[in-house]
Amino acid sequence: MSDFFTVSFRPDISLTTEGDQLTLQSPQHRLTLSHPQPGLRTALEHLLHSTQTVSQLQAVIAELDGIEASLNFEFELQKLISLGWISHSVLPLATAIAIAENYQFVAPVFDWQQPLMLSRFAFLRQENQQFVLESPLSIAKIILLDWRATALIGKLAEVDVSNTLLTLADALIDAEIVKAFMQLLMATGMIALEPESKALSQWKFHNLLFHRQTRLQRLDEPSKSEIPQFEDHEQFPIVKSPMSEQVISLEKPNLEALAKTDISLTQAIESRQSIRDYDDQPITLSQLGEFLYRCARVKEVYTLEDDPMNIGECTKRPYPSGGALYELEIYPVINRCQGLDAGLYHYQPLSHTLHAIADWHPEVEALIFDAWKATAQQDIPQVLLIVTARFGRLFWKYHGIGYGLILKHIGVLYQTFYLVATAMKLAPTAIGGGNSEQFGKVAQLNAYVESSVGEFMLGSLKK
Repeated sequence: MSDFFTVSFRPDISLTTEGDQLTLQSPQHRLTLSHPQPGLRTALEHLLHSTQTVSQLQAVIAELDGIEASLNFEFELQKLISLGWISHSVLPLATAIAIAENYQFVAPVFDWQQPLMLSRFAFLRQENQQFVLESPLSIAKIILLDWRATALIGKLAEVDVSNTLLTLADALIDAEIVKAFMQLLMATGMIALEPESKALSQWKFHNLLFHRQTRLQRLDEPSKSEIPQFEDHEQFPIVKSPMSEQVISLEKPNLEALAKTDISLTQAIESRQSIRDYDDQPITLSQLGEFLYRCARVKEVYTLEDDPMNIGECTKRPYPSGGALYELEIYPVINRCQGLDAGLYHYQPLSHTLHAIADWHPEVEALIFDAWKATAQQDIPQVLLIVTARFGRLFWKYHGIGYGLILKHIGVLYQTFYLVATAMKLAPTAIGGGNSEQFGKVAQLNAYVESSVGEFMLGSLKK
């Protein structure tokens, strides 16, 4: 391992001693050493309290435990690196910290006359009043400790083939420190050393970042041993409070009778398709009511017997939801529906009612127009179902995967929409995008509290 870097334990590692027993512990793992040799014990304490090079630590072990023990130390250190317990620093510029297990830190051999360039996937963000450099190609984050490190990152981001070590070091800091910093960036995948593969070139930055952020088990996420508590019951109750006093009661279908007359699940799955043209006679209020009842009503309200997270009441609905939290809301935008005025409504799944929010006006019409444009301009939607998420209902528990989970919920709700619409002989279509800003303006929503995350068109089936 190169002596370009000093090494230390990551900040969340603790070391305790009890007699001849030494215990290292992270939020995820516990490692106990019985009767560790004096040199190893001293080296581990140095890792906890200071930053030294591997050679310096080996010298300590060699003096106290002998040469053979010092030679074995680097092998043992690799095990700690793989756990993500070891940070690598180039002082005074930066420290690289693993964010996942199975971490490897290998500084490549490099011709310093070649130009250097930051990976297009690397990005800077602010955390705890420090700049942090990350990349979805890396399982490390780099804490920038000095403004000169930020300046070097900025220089690397420029499309300039003259960005060699010497030009980067010029007038900033000692060239050897810059060289070590570049090695740190290479070892963590922040500098692109090879041309992108064809497979990688297909990925946009935001897509790969979202994929990795929602799939990677990060070491810096809150510990799963810390049970989260739901504290926003008033702001995010099991169902949203009525949004107006203009209430339209909806019919409740006879599910027992439907079970005898509906097509089979296999038939619904096999015949399901997107249909974007409608019959001259639009969908009826009775059909819309049956559709919403079968897809999204609250079937039951219950309280958990054992409730360590303080969730309180929960609901059961026709589609699944992570943690039974049900953050999704449905807002029908009515263009043409027999028995119902055009405008924007909110569906109340507990009372199975619609609550009028806005009459038909140009801004409501724009929502229908956007849906029409998004679906190849075939037929103007009769009913547009805008699905929102009340983010706080979910984020307190699911942390880094919250938005990814919302999209999964949209998927299962869409499939429920499709199968019920197929059984009811209606015309369903999921839409790939929508105007969250326009909808939030019409519905008067705070975009960071609740925003649209999906759209679905519904109408009468052409005879």
